[in-house]
Amino acid sequence: MSYVIAISGASGAVYGVTLLEYLLRAKHRVYLLLSRSARLIIRDEMGLEWGSHFSESAEILEKRYREYDLILCNEDDMTAAIASGSVLTAGMIVAPCSMKTLSGIAHGYSSNLIERAADVSLKERRPLILIPRETPMNRIHLKNMLAASELGATLLPAMPPFYHHPETIEDMVHFIAGRALDLLGLKNQLYKRWS
Repeated sequence: MSYVIAISGASGAVYGVTLLEYLLRAKHRVYLLLSRSARLIIRDEMGLEWGSHFSESAEILEKRYREYDLILCNEDDMTAAIASGSVLTAGMIVAPCSMKTLSGIAHGYSSNLIERAADVSLKERRPLILIPRETPMNRIHLKNMLAASELGATLLPAMPPFYHHPETIEDMVHFIAGRALDLLGLKNQLYKRWS
């Protein structure tokens, strides 16, 4: 199966990186989209150097994930395979989803490949999971989330629970990542389920 992972410019890049690595280890093809801001946030929050522009990212990620089926797409390339509904994917996750990206998706801007791939997911009735990362939220954010939901996207805010007694930040990240995988119909053991 093929999936699309987009990492936009909001805090919480660890969600997208965790999902990317889980899907690759599970032998799925992953189309990866990184916004310009995402590269900076990945470096600042995770200490990973994924380059400052597309060509650098392509070289670094090709080495890092060479044994996996990873296709890095340039967010400016509107001719990429995932810009077309004829390319079959089993779903898309935007993790984290910035409020700018949310707005673009909710209003069908398709001004970059992240927004276009999300638009394709919606029009083809494929799962589109958005993990918004903002707090507090204003009315614009809430209206955009409602609009995206009404169009068929699933909103999964980065709000980990505490009933599973997380001991590390990784436990909290894995809960959200695991729930996103659940929404794609992928069995996983990333988090402790309610019993």
